[in-house]
Amino acid sequence: MEDTFRRQINYLRIAITDRCNLRCRYCMPATGVPLKSHQDILRLEEIVTLARVAGSTGINRIRLTGGEPLVRKNVVTLVRELAKLPAIKEVSLTTNGIFLSGLARPLKEAGLSRVNISLDTLKKERYRYITRRGNISSVWQGIRAALAVGLTPVKLNVVVTRGFNDDEILDFARLAREEPLHIRFIELMPIGAAAASAGGYMSMDEIKSQISRVYHLEPLADLVTNGPAVNFKVAGGKGSIGFISAMSSHFCHRCNRLRLTADGKLRPCLYWDGEIDIKGPLRAGATEAELAAIFARAVTLKPAAHHMETGWRQPRVMSQIGG
Repeated sequence: MEDTFRRQINYLRIAITDRCNLRCRYCMPATGVPLKSHQDILRLEEIVTLARVAGSTGINRIRLTGGEPLVRKNVVTLVRELAKLPAIKEVSLTTNGIFLSGLARPLKEAGLSRVNISLDTLKKERYRYITRRGNISSVWQGIRAALAVGLTPVKLNVVVTRGFNDDEILDFARLAREEPLHIRFIELMPIGAAAASAGGYMSMDEIKSQISRVYHLEPLADLVTNGPAVNFKVAGGKGSIGFISAMSSHFCHRCNRLRLTADGKLRPCLYWDGEIDIKGPLRAGATEAELAAIFARAVTLKPAAHHMETGWRQPRVMSQIGG
């Protein structure tokens, strides 16, 4: 599929649950957010049907998100069914890593290609504070398990907040030098609870400058994709560093994705203020051709770029729309 700005759309992010085992401060309040009923959430077989339809329109890469996707029952079965779809060339997953150590091998055997793990600090007590309940040791067990079974490249997503974890930027850079891990620094975005933390914003230029004073960064051509990160190799290191500058430098011109929320809505852009219902037509008996037309319509509505810098705020938190 090609949108109205001639971008090739071949990537679908699917939120398979709105539930999460953590309560990260920049994502949601301590009490959590209202959850959808079981009936409102797409069933596994419905997700597979929509993925097959998406494949017929040109989608060939799928990423599973949440909430926290590993809290969804039968996630291994879902991965196996998605990996069987002829049009789908890659199934990946974004997770907080807490449950990954016990699931890494079965997920790999089911056909999962790789994982992204959200990790905003390397400090035990700070991690507990950020997540309100998490144990960083469990995350590291998950990271080691992912590396051991070949869910690679293993990418660590680090949201940088000034005055909070910006003192760890060089620690993460050192990790990319010493370990075969791919560190991705992400600018704080005004979504959900993070919208109240605007004073914590730190640009990628600042982060990159800080790292460049200590480490030599070499452009990494083989990791260049239509994804949001600009990637570099740490000279002499085992891993890489990526910079995702959603606020300071739009990557929208190379965006190749759609999003499917856990409650069955298509979103042409994470920061778009509209959603297209596809669960309703699916449950009403729409044919796969009719469902494919809904995917095609979503692509035509994809905006040229987001407008977060104008003060627009996403009313739904990331766990509700698929991080």
